[in-house]
Amino acid sequence: MKHSLKELGPGILVSAAFIGPGTVTACTLAGVNFGYSLLWALLLSIFSCIILQEMAARLGVVSQKGLSDNIRYELKKPVWRLVALALIFSAIVIGNAAYEAGNITGAVLGLQAVFGGQHVSLFNLEVNIWSIVVGAIAFAILWIGNYKVLEKVFIALVILMSLAFIITAIAVKPDIAKILNGFIPYDISTGILGVIALVGTTVVPYNLFLHASLVSEKWKDKKYLKTAKIELIIAIVLGGIVSMAILICGAAAGLDDVSNALDLAEGLKPVFGDYASWFMAIGLLAAGITSSITAPLAAAYVVKGCLGWKTNLKSTKFKAVWAFVLILGVFCSSLKIQPIQLIQFAQIANGILLPVIAIFLFWVVNKTSVLGDYKNSLLQNIFGALVIAIAIFLGVKSIYTVL
Repeated sequence: MKHSLKELGPGILVSAAFIGPGTVTACTLAGVNFGYSLLWALLLSIFSCIILQEMAARLGVVSQKGLSDNIRYELKKPVWRLVALALIFSAIVIGNAAYEAGNITGAVLGLQAVFGGQHVSLFNLEVNIWSIVVGAIAFAILWIGNYKVLEKVFIALVILMSLAFIITAIAVKPDIAKILNGFIPYDISTGILGVIALVGTTVVPYNLFLHASLVSEKWKDKKYLKTAKIELIIAIVLGGIVSMAILICGAAAGLDDVSNALDLAEGLKPVFGDYASWFMAIGLLAAGITSSITAPLAAAYVVKGCLGWKTNLKSTKFKAVWAFVLILGVFCSSLKIQPIQLIQFAQIANGILLPVIAIFLFWVVNKTSVLGDYKNSLLQNIFGALVIAIAIFLGVKSIYTVL
């Protein structure tokens, strides 16, 4: 058991990244608006996540480089390399800043559910104090620059929020028959934006970059490839169970509308009484802090790979990138934008960005020059192509639906 716990790390960070406020929001809204009928979409998301993250993990362990590093090395023509890296650079860094705002906002909702709103005027702007507090916590943890410390913090927070949501899902006594029925996609067109949000909140594009970089730092030999795969599958399945628990809570709570954390807790009052807000606050706060750390960290790894930096967690350049994303996220979180809208926007944007990043990953893991005998097998290519096709369909459908 002690040996198994030591092997936990990159996979836990991946699950911690996707079980953020976006997951809490998207899964709760899916449950409130569509009952248990979108559980199949979560199951599809978990399957897709395992397929893509396994490719990223294999790439990191075998090549000992991150995804953006490999793309930079393998695109031989300068023009194509510049275009590809510029696209990845802008999409991940700018996208993560927006995503970071949703993460911090989610953690803030958790604090406000218990302690109420706290604001202060600064340069003619009304700033949310809790956004600064959450940002400061994330900044302090990242500033330490110690990977082992990050692992321990994430494992603790993931366990905390997993217990909060799974216990809640059991306590609301959901209808088991309806839950089982929800895994059958009767009408795929129903709640298409909800489906995209669920996929976007589970298969997070920046996690593909983050995971490849983290496994290359933790495991320095190909013999650990099997360990990396097992650890990843366990972590993602656990994350998927938590996501399903949140959706079940939303479906069983009997709510008509959700606009903030207090609304999410309202449906739990018959079970937990006044402590309902505390359970939701703990889950949201833990989810928000973990994702508030991983989004800037992933952006820093992407920039490092795109620009070819030989840096580590403690380097000034590396810290400058994650600090920029974190500060921008705190600023956007402080603006008077409806929290649910901000988090939903981030999830849908992720769902649209996913196909682009997945195609780059798929291309790299099929190159013999990168992975040799460890490149994708025929079966892995079939599953990978299927996941990318689904991601493209959902992305196009999302744009069409919004327009």
